[in-house]
Amino acid sequence: MRINFHGAAQTVTGSQHLLEINGKKLLLDCGLYQGHRSEGYDRNLHFHYDPREVSAVILSHAHIDHSGNLPNLVKQGFEGNIYATKATVDLASLMIADSAHIQESDAEYVNQRRKRHGEPPIQPLYTKADAEKAASLFVGKDLSETFEPIDGVTVKLFEAGHILGAAGMALDIEEKGKKFRLVFSGDIGRNNIPLLHDPVLPEGADYLIMESTYGDKLHDNPEKAYIEFRDVVKRTLQRGGKVIVPAFAVGRTQELVYNLNQMISDGEIKSIPVFVDSPLAVNATKVFKRHPECFDEETRKFVMEARHPALDFKDLTYIQSVEESKALNDRTDPMVIISASGMVENGRVLHHIKNNIGNPKNTICIVSWQAPDTLGRRLADREPEVRIYGEPYQLKCEVATIGGLSGHAGQDMLIKYALNVKDTVKQVFLVHGEEKQAMTLKAKLKENRLNKVHYPALHESVEL
Repeated sequence: MRINFHGAAQTVTGSQHLLEINGKKLLLDCGLYQGHRSEGYDRNLHFHYDPREVSAVILSHAHIDHSGNLPNLVKQGFEGNIYATKATVDLASLMIADSAHIQESDAEYVNQRRKRHGEPPIQPLYTKADAEKAASLFVGKDLSETFEPIDGVTVKLFEAGHILGAAGMALDIEEKGKKFRLVFSGDIGRNNIPLLHDPVLPEGADYLIMESTYGDKLHDNPEKAYIEFRDVVKRTLQRGGKVIVPAFAVGRTQELVYNLNQMISDGEIKSIPVFVDSPLAVNATKVFKRHPECFDEETRKFVMEARHPALDFKDLTYIQSVEESKALNDRTDPMVIISASGMVENGRVLHHIKNNIGNPKNTICIVSWQAPDTLGRRLADREPEVRIYGEPYQLKCEVATIGGLSGHAGQDMLIKYALNVKDTVKQVFLVHGEEKQAMTLKAKLKENRLNKVHYPALHESVEL
C-alpha cells in the first residue's frame, strides 16, 4: 500500500490523502486549501493525480477544508461513491452547494473590479451544477456499519466529536496476503463540549494518520472561553458598537448562539439583537434536527422539543436574503453578527468587516484557528492595514481572539489518542498541523516512548 499526502501536509487545510491499494485508488477527504487567494486557487484547481482513476472517496466530515474540493474532483472526471456518515452527507451537500455559490459570487464581484482595471476575468473553481453532481454521489453510512469501498478494504466509521456527523475511520486492509489496519482520525474533537458526543479513541491500528492542529497547546477550559466571549460582548456594548464574529456555519455558530442565549437569560448581558447572517447556518439547523443521534441525551431532548437555544432563541434572527444582510450595515445600534466564513476568506462576513473595521466602537471577534495568508490570520495578527476584495482598509476597531472555543482536540487529547494504539502502531503520520505544532506533538509522543512518528511533506509518497 502507498499513501500519498496531497493535502493538509505541513499545513492545516486542504485535507486530501490518496491510498493506493490492490491496484485501486481510494481518497480520504477532498478539501479546499485555504491560504493566499492566488495560491489557493491554483492549488485547489490542479490535482496531483487523475481524478478519473480514483475508485471511491471516504469523507471524514463536512467542513469545507475536508469536503470543499469534491465538486472539482467530480468536474474533472471522478464518478465513484463518496462515503460518509448520514449526518455528514446532509451537511456536506449543503456546504459544497454553498461553497459553489460563493465561488461564483466572488468571481463575479472580483471580475467587476478586474474589468475596471482592464484585466481578464477569472473563472470560478466550480459551479452549483458541479456541486449538485458531487452530492449525487454521496452514500450515507451509520457509525460502526461495515462497508467495502474497494476490493480488499473494509471500513468502519467512529465518533470524532468534532462537528455534527464527524467521524474517524478504521480501514482493515488485505493486500498481497497481508492484513493490517489503517486509522485516519479526521479532525478530533474535545471531551465535554456542548452538543456532541465525546470522541472515540482508535483501537488496534498498525498505521495512524492523525491531525496535529493544536499539537503545541492545551486548550483553555470551555468555561473560561465563555467568560472571555461574554466580556468581549459586554465591553463592545458599553461602547455602543457591533461585535462581528466570523464563524463556521456548522458547529461553531450553534455553540456561540447557545452561549449568547445563556448570557442574556442569566442577565450577564442586556438583551441584544443577535443575527446569524449565513443561509448555510439556517439550513444547517434543519440538519441538526434531523440527526438527534449525534447529540448527547440532554441536547437530544432539547432539539426534539424545539427548545434548543441554537434553534429557538427570542433575540436571534437568521438572515436569509442579501437585502436583509445589507440592511445590517445601515444600522448603528449595538448588535452581534455571526457570519461565515470562519477564516474570513469569502461570504457575507467580508462585507460586514469592511463596513465596520474602521470604527473603534466595534469588535471583530476571532473564535477559531486561522490559516496562514488568510484575512482571518491577518486580522488575528492585528495587521494595521488589510485588503478586502483588493481594496485597502485600516484596522481601527478592536480585534479579540478567543481560543478555548475550538472544536479541535488540544495537545493532551492528541497524545491520549495516539497512545491508545501505542502497542500496535508501526507508524504515526502527523497531518493537519503547521511545523511548530506538529514537531512539539512529535516530541511529546517521543517522551511517551512512541518514536515512529513522521511529518510528511506535501505530495510525499510513502510505501507501507
